[in-house]
Amino acid sequence: MSEIQLATLHWYALDPIDVLLFRESKPFSPGEGSWAKGLFPPMPTTIFQALRSALLYTPNTPKKERHLRFLGPFLLDQENTLWLPTPKDLLAMGHYDPNADPAQIDDTPEELAEGDKYQRLQPVQEDHWKHIQWDDQNLPPLVPPPLEEGEYIKGRPQPWIRASALSAYLEGQLPQSSDFQGDPWDTQVLPHIDIQPDTRQVKDEAGYFTEVAIRLRPGWRLAAAISTRIPSTTVRLGGEGHRALVAPLENWDPGIDWDRFRERTGSVAYLLTPGLAQAEEAAPIYQAYPSQWQPHLAGCATDRALLWGGISAIRRRQQDSEQSEKADFALLPQRAFIPAGTVYHFKQDPPPPLRQLLGNPCAQFQTFESLNYGTLLWGK
Repeated sequence: MSEIQLATLHWYALDPIDVLLFRESKPFSPGEGSWAKGLFPPMPTTIFQALRSALLYTPNTPKKERHLRFLGPFLLDQENTLWLPTPKDLLAMGHYDPNADPAQIDDTPEELAEGDKYQRLQPVQEDHWKHIQWDDQNLPPLVPPPLEEGEYIKGRPQPWIRASALSAYLEGQLPQSSDFQGDPWDTQVLPHIDIQPDTRQVKDEAGYFTEVAIRLRPGWRLAAAISTRIPSTTVRLGGEGHRALVAPLENWDPGIDWDRFRERTGSVAYLLTPGLAQAEEAAPIYQAYPSQWQPHLAGCATDRALLWGGISAIRRRQQDSEQSEKADFALLPQRAFIPAGTVYHFKQDPPPPLRQLLGNPCAQFQTFESLNYGTLLWGK
């Protein structure tokens, strides 16, 4: 349980000056695998380290003052509206014209995501799902609600929802089409070529690779909160030394009461930030929900896991010296994080409520807790 209320954190906007590079955890070698994909939005640790770099370091700083809390990152638009991951149990619904020619229907992905109304997946209750078989030991699926005459499922809504609309969703209300937003960024492929000296030929080994960068659209920024005050400044964000402007959001209302929804208000839990859930106790194998929840869950709506970990170069500061040692090769543990927006539906007897999914026990448990990984918001 967090020692600090989320509502008391100080919020900041991070406005990129250039493209952003956040590489995924897949091992990357310029020789054979020459394509370096990215992960966006980045994991909370990345944004936290960028904000913490803006703090003045002094060796005499009391240790307790370095124990910072963090929440984010999320998206912020031109009007300072906060956008959060869309709950994954929502469906975009449409009505068809019986006189229309099916061959002439060619909806774009954007049109499929925009429904006449929205519904939620629900636990299996009706007899017409009885022919779908699943193992009694596994989690039953969430299924669409009964359709009205002329109604059909268009697809999933856009991946981002207004914070105020998410608050209403947790109260049991259904959102409108204006409450959703597509990914407000574009990808940019950056090729890197290393030429042999005194020639016009590319080196045979490690001579060519590409990176996939993210360019936020005009007016869009990242938003995050931290338990300390930071003046307006610039920080290094992501790879290649790219930077972002950091500015405090003064007298700003995010549009949702975080702490209220962290207390149980119903039998549905929404995952705000990436979390960890172990498939077995004391085993480094991760799945979409904790193994202890299985007897109590009525269903889960999620997406593919976020793989994070891999190779890192760690520089350790020498004792009684301002210099750092050479970078050491290190392997970070590879973990499958549950993506934000995952929704859990419980039966009538859910287990004791949790505030976070942290994959306990794990070596970084305290770090994950202080950075609010796996934050759960409870609703109806």
